[in-house]
Amino acid sequence: MPDSYIPAIGRRLVPMAALCATLALSACQTGGSVGDSGGASVSGVSYLTEIRTSHGLPPLAYDARLEKAALQQAAYMARSGRMEHTTGWGKDFGRRMKKNGVDAPAAENIAQGRMDMEKLFSMWLNSSGHRRNMLDPRFNRFGLAYAGEADGRKYWALVVGK
Repeated sequence: MPDSYIPAIGRRLVPMAALCATLALSACQTGGSVGDSGGASVSGVSYLTEIRTSHGLPPLAYDARLEKAALQQAAYMARSGRMEHTTGWGKDFGRRMKKNGVDAPAAENIAQGRMDMEKLFSMWLNSSGHRRNMLDPRFNRFGLAYAGEADGRKYWALVVGK
């Protein structure tokens, strides 16, 4: 449609409306940027399977909701530079699970550092609390994710549940 068909006031309001929409969308962002990040469940399943089957337990199945919850946690930790099980004021592990549709018991392992998957699972296996989470017979599903920083450090989160 040529400009002559748009009233003069409309030609001035269209750019203003676009600017307002851009400002509103940028206000929805939750924090600083994170380097590479993503779900790592496909890469981690062999480690978890080996750990569990060597202790007489069935393997865990991938769960997209648990991976999403793990990615939320890993990204929050990378943005904040802090290792913790919350994602800000009043957003503890239980609330994050409910928000992701997880009603049953669940647990979470977190880690940070420059490590490959083998070292990550070895570290968790050698920590009594993390080991207990991975070997809990109530759990049959999992999600694993990481968020990286430019310097090569990764923040990891493993969520296991029923």
